[in-house]
Amino acid sequence: MQSLCNFSGGILNKILMTLAIVAAWCAASATAAGQQQANNPAARTPASDEPVIALVKKVLPSVVQIQVTAYRVTETAGSGNTGAVIGRENVIGSGFVVDPSGYILTNAHVVSSAELVQVVFPAPDEENPAASALSLKTKTVPARVVGVSKEADIALIKVEMTNLRALPIANYRELQQGEAVYAFGSPEGLRNTVTHGIVSAVARQTDPDSGMLYIQTDAPINPGNSGGPLVNLRGEVEGMNTFIVTESGGNEGLGFAIPSAMLSLAMDQLKKFGHLHHVETGFSMQTLTPTMAAGLGLDRDYGVIVSDVPPGSPAIAAGLRVGDILLSVNGLEAENLPRISYLILTLQGDESLHVTVLRGTQQIALDVPVKEPKHEIDEMKALADPQKNLVSDIGIVGLDVDANVKALVEGLRDDFGVIVVAKAAGAAMEVPLQVGDVIRMLNGKPVGSVEFLRAALKALPDGSPVVLQIQRDTKLSFVAFTMEKR
Repeated sequence: MQSLCNFSGGILNKILMTLAIVAAWCAASATAAGQQQANNPAARTPASDEPVIALVKKVLPSVVQIQVTAYRVTETAGSGNTGAVIGRENVIGSGFVVDPSGYILTNAHVVSSAELVQVVFPAPDEENPAASALSLKTKTVPARVVGVSKEADIALIKVEMTNLRALPIANYRELQQGEAVYAFGSPEGLRNTVTHGIVSAVARQTDPDSGMLYIQTDAPINPGNSGGPLVNLRGEVEGMNTFIVTESGGNEGLGFAIPSAMLSLAMDQLKKFGHLHHVETGFSMQTLTPTMAAGLGLDRDYGVIVSDVPPGSPAIAAGLRVGDILLSVNGLEAENLPRISYLILTLQGDESLHVTVLRGTQQIALDVPVKEPKHEIDEMKALADPQKNLVSDIGIVGLDVDANVKALVEGLRDDFGVIVVAKAAGAAMEVPLQVGDVIRMLNGKPVGSVEFLRAALKALPDGSPVVLQIQRDTKLSFVAFTMEKR
């Protein structure tokens, strides 16, 4: 028994030694494989993740953080509500490049009342994702607001950079419920963030009386994501992340994005006009609900109903009446209010809408004339010479306030000043002026003409304080900055 034990012990030692050698060999192999994987990230990336990783690398260089400094109402006075507290506010949002020459789309509410807009571009591509995320090699540049549509909550801004990587806009008609989408942006100021979800609904009308439609998604979206892109796996922009529905203030899986079709339309018009350039139809519409139909005794309880046709309008002369139910407009079935609203936004020039309505049990075909309203800024641009009216030091094209301008602009406080009809590139500094502002005073002196403004600015030495008194809409305010010369 003793010898057997000794024999057994010898065999056991040999077995243990063999196992130790095998374990050491396995450990060495694993270390070598780990080093190989570290040197070759693709070797440890599951094939199913590769398309998403490629997407992120493709999209991130086009996604920017937008930093805005603005003066806004921070709280309202208590009893009597006799005043408000105005505070300087720093806002962080997101945006994405849509044109290599420097055009960027974001939400209008991100740049609302902006005094200063700056765009933070991500660090250059790094092989190591952690190094890229932690890199301080960002580039911050000033931007100017080109155009804003508050009703659509879309803004177009521009930086003086070229050869930027722009994101393509997707075809909204091809969007499918359940499709995988990725939200990019700066939630809570955290740059270069990407989240994943699906399209919960391709079209959601959050307000039945609004013509706006939204894409609903469960991709996590939080404050700071506003203005960032919602993209598909091909890297195309399906929508612009705009708002969330939440009880907690954070993501609860109910995110909403402006569809790509609206982005394309707005981008072109904001670049050209600075605003959405839609025609006047001469009538108003609402969504027809079952409750409304029951109360009005209508046979149809869905669709779009005419809610107003002002007296003397071309629409009433054409035979349209309050209570008519729209069946089709220009051959397009009037299924819902957003569909017809979008169609009207695409119209240009003076033409007619071919409308079929249901009045009682009778179907009636009508031709309703529409017209393209003359926007005051468009008319004033036509009066300005891009060179003669250029004030290069502050990057504007201005027009003297004279009899012609007064006839176009309502609510001017006085008969003098220079109205900003366009922003111009190439200024040495970014002055927070907007198209439509009237420059009244420069350092306390009345500004009588573009020529006076240009000469007064050129006479100021570099580093001089400058205070412009302006009229914006109906209110007077001061714009202060320090003179910078090239």
